[in-house]
Amino acid sequence: MDLAAWLPTVVAVVVLAAIATAGLTGLSVPQPAAVVLALGRAALQLAALSLVLAGIISDPLWVGVGLAVMFAAAVFTAARRARAGLQESWRIAVAMVFGPLVVFVVVFASGAIEFSPRYVLAIGGIVIGNTMTIAILTQRIMLTSVVDHWGEVEGWLALGATTRQSTAWLRRMAIQTAMLPSVDQTRTTGIVVLPGAFVGAIFAGASPFEAGRFQLVVLASILAAGVITASVLTRLVNPMPRADLPQLATARRLDP
Repeated sequence: MDLAAWLPTVVAVVVLAAIATAGLTGLSVPQPAAVVLALGRAALQLAALSLVLAGIISDPLWVGVGLAVMFAAAVFTAARRARAGLQESWRIAVAMVFGPLVVFVVVFASGAIEFSPRYVLAIGGIVIGNTMTIAILTQRIMLTSVVDHWGEVEGWLALGATTRQSTAWLRRMAIQTAMLPSVDQTRTTGIVVLPGAFVGAIFAGASPFEAGRFQLVVLASILAAGVITASVLTRLVNPMPRADLPQLATARRLDP
């Protein structure tokens, strides 16, 4: 590894991290050091990933192990964000496995992408990462919506509706809102967004047309996996698991 070539990278990352941290500090945003910590963690993880991929990218067994580790980390992150207990974490895991699994079957069974270790790892990593983000957004939006609309939910409950019936419209809204970033990114691909899979395929030597075909499959995979995961998640996870929801709703109404 050429250390001299890495020096400009280190300088740029440090300066950009300082700008972001200074901006958060100046705006009195909580936890301004989160940017530095996230970048430091990303650097360590990417270094480890680079070393690992050099040895497993052509081995189907180790690619499977790598995807299992990615999935476990994604589920852990989503469960931690939701402050979920063991039982609810299992439900999150079930929801998050459905989306990528369906996508894998469609993409590789159809022959759209070559079924080889490197492509399985590439598609799997991208889809799992985006599925995690959509799962986190779905949970957060669903809980926030229940708190914000507690009066309506309580009214439905008082009329004899079940928990699922009283929150059905909020769960649908949560799925729609959680999918917005992925939908907008897909709509603006090639105009506003130059996606990473497209650029990576070109850097790997693929033609622009081949890179575009690969990126289109990736985008469709992200959308399909996200919708499946969000739909299953809103059915499996109780949107009202916390006893303090009425207090949270009252505090939200009183908060100036």
